[in-house]
Amino acid sequence: MKNNLLIIEDERLLGSELAHHYRQLGWDVVVATSLEQARQLLNSKTIEPLLILSDMNLPDGNALDFMEVMKKTVSFAEWLFLTGYGSVPDSVRALRLGAYDFLEKPCDLDRLDLVIASAVRSATIQRRVLEQTRQGHRRYSPEAYAGHSNQAIAVRELLAKLTEVPFSALIIGGESGTGKGLVARILHYGGTRAQQPMIEVNCAALPRELLESELFGHEPGAFTGAAGRHRGFLEQADGGTLFMDEIGEMPLDLQAKLLKVIEDHKVRRLGSEKEISVDVQIVAASNRDLAAMAEAGSFRADLYHRLNVFRVNLPPLRDAVEDLDELVPLFVSEYNAKAGRRVSDIPAAVWQKLKSHHWPGNVRELRNVIERCVLFADNAVFPGQWLQLPGQSQASFAAANQNAICLPLDGTMALDDMDRFIIKTALERSDNNVAAAARALGTTRETLRYRVRKYNLIANESANKEE
Repeated sequence: MKNNLLIIEDERLLGSELAHHYRQLGWDVVVATSLEQARQLLNSKTIEPLLILSDMNLPDGNALDFMEVMKKTVSFAEWLFLTGYGSVPDSVRALRLGAYDFLEKPCDLDRLDLVIASAVRSATIQRRVLEQTRQGHRRYSPEAYAGHSNQAIAVRELLAKLTEVPFSALIIGGESGTGKGLVARILHYGGTRAQQPMIEVNCAALPRELLESELFGHEPGAFTGAAGRHRGFLEQADGGTLFMDEIGEMPLDLQAKLLKVIEDHKVRRLGSEKEISVDVQIVAASNRDLAAMAEAGSFRADLYHRLNVFRVNLPPLRDAVEDLDELVPLFVSEYNAKAGRRVSDIPAAVWQKLKSHHWPGNVRELRNVIERCVLFADNAVFPGQWLQLPGQSQASFAAANQNAICLPLDGTMALDDMDRFIIKTALERSDNNVAAAARALGTTRETLRYRVRKYNLIANESANKEE
């Protein structure tokens, strides 16, 4: 695929020579003789140049002014300037605006080729990053928070508003598995900082010393083992978003340091005397009640109020069971694509089990259940026997396996009750034939008769069928 080069040059002979030269090198070249012509080409998307090679001064204006206006429209291109009478202020302004280079005429073609080759590498990287950002924006739009319950609709509406405003801090609340990480990515990739980095840290996953070093960075020799300089997460997220999951687990002394960074917009690496300016949007998340923790003193109240500029509360799945109608087909399609399966038929019995389950693990638990079932599917029918939901009814389990008995191990059934249930079930399945039930249980008829009388299962034993 050819790369596009836009040449803006009012000297027709020079423009033709440059166009001829770079067409021979494999470029798709378009020449504009004025800034207005170039503006029309760029605004109409007639050309999406990887590089723009422009004279500095043209009959209808200054190319630096043109670049300043058009930079957002063509953020995917590198700019190179040629001028017959360059000045230091012009060159400084060109580089400040983001131009790749500023060259004086006449410029040797070999040197220009080297500069353009270097600019191509830079522009290619920029275009790749921009495309990844666009993909992230499409993937993490507010609509990515699926569901048609009133709770899901309210969350989507709030996310749509938040992505349009430059908030400084925000708290996401909700039980584990409700999608706090997804919401954080929606806020970043759908917001005003989408083209800047997003850094994620789980405060519960790192010990205190390592968390401090990872957040704030360190200088060589700051502590034993600190051989080199390390830019912390706050520096790495400069201009973008820092997502701090499980922030309720952060030690109180580090909370104080974090508050100072948020208030002053400056961070100091461990072992350094110099502060570094940072502009970071903080998205904090916790499955604990931070307001209650702040009142109890286990979380700093001043940090809580500084983070609580906005708050997004995510509902547990058990309170929005109707969202399963969207989530289940969504996850089935996802794992069909990943595993090469073709599951499409979800029986009514499966839906009943899914909607009657309590879902203590919320959407994360649902995703795991769907993944297991899709991976074990033999055909287009969703295999309900692999749901394996805790608390699944004995009747539904027996329907899946006629030779099995399901017993709860959560303390709700005593040992004698289990014994009675097993014997009662064996008798029912053998049509009250004591001999057949004894064979199925691997015991003698005498032992079984004793237990039948013990549990008062059959009032008139003489009515029992014998072989």
